[in-house]
Amino acid sequence: MAHEFDLSFETTVTATPEQVWDAIATGPGVDSWFMGRSQFEPREGGVTRQEFMGETSEATITAWEPGRRLAYQSEKNPDGTFMAFEYLIEGRGGGSTVIRLVHSGALGDDWEAEYHALREGDAMYLRKLAAYVTHFSGRSSQYNIFLVGPQVHDQPRAWGAFGAAFGLTGPVSEGDRARLSIPGLPETEGVVEFALNDKFLGVRTADALLVCFLGFQDTVIVQQHNFSAQPEEKEAEQAWQSWLATTFA
Repeated sequence: MAHEFDLSFETTVTATPEQVWDAIATGPGVDSWFMGRSQFEPREGGVTRQEFMGETSEATITAWEPGRRLAYQSEKNPDGTFMAFEYLIEGRGGGSTVIRLVHSGALGDDWEAEYHALREGDAMYLRKLAAYVTHFSGRSSQYNIFLVGPQVHDQPRAWGAFGAAFGLTGPVSEGDRARLSIPGLPETEGVVEFALNDKFLGVRTADALLVCFLGFQDTVIVQQHNFSAQPEEKEAEQAWQSWLATTFA
């Protein structure tokens, strides 16, 4: 039996509606803050595709109003489950823009756990979108890293490890100074973009957005969107893989 759900979020960013549109409705824009690789047929009735971890998913674009509204929905599965997303963009004075995200659809049997993960994950990705359009608009990520670590049911242990990777101790708040400090990568100054529920830590450097978080079923995830060719992708991926292996051994 499918269980319907509806989640909505809102944030205000220092960016124009056009900049926000480029970030949500173009492949290079979405790739710079979300996950996987995305493509868009720029029209209502077109298809958006996402390649992620070896699989490709498609959705039909149900609204295409540049600078104002974007919506798309997946096909319904035999069990009735599906996903739908809607972005509403409203320009405000002073160079700011309001972004409203509505995520709806129907979930399957394990709907409660999935709903909880979506609610937390959507909030985190909206913060990543805000960070991207505020600080990296006009730049596209040169490469993206998405690494899946082990399940860690000890949340304080995981949160402490996330903070240690960025030189953070004690309570962590948005705006705190950070320093990327893992073996295999140069130490790099940054700032905390968000620290949500002691599970989601986002840090921005001059050339990257980095996130460590506990995802669905307490799985450790590391993401890096790099807007420079340095460090090289292989070097960064190997460093984070080693960090995951040694930190959560």
